[in-house]
Amino acid sequence: MVKYICTAAVWALIFIGHQSAFGMERVVRISQPANNAKLSAPVKVCMELEGLILEPAKNGVYEGKGHHHILFDSLPKDLSQPISKKEIHMGDGSKCRELNLKPGLHIIHAVFAYGNHVPYDPVISNKILITVK
Repeated sequence: MVKYICTAAVWALIFIGHQSAFGMERVVRISQPANNAKLSAPVKVCMELEGLILEPAKNGVYEGKGHHHILFDSLPKDLSQPISKKEIHMGDGSKCRELNLKPGLHIIHAVFAYGNHVPYDPVISNKILITVK
């Protein structure tokens, strides 16, 4: 019994050490507007992060740091490349952006990327569906 308790304690320490060594889970979340919201333009889109540091793109490429991008409808097929310039780049390090969207349904994707606009692998993203009146 003592041997089992000691083994369990060792595994618990290894697991806790593993978590702190790799940090918390990396998450980007669209905090505004709510999923399935029905609203009028302009639409304010805001993101929040867990386990990552938001900074301007000009600061460079560093693990755990980067900035937001807003994409519509779907994600690019090749996420190993920089996000297209036709998408919304928030390389200034901002968390929110007002968008003048046309009436209708819109799928909004938040994608977190390095300073060179290349998304993390695996991709750190979130999506919502909204209706603009």
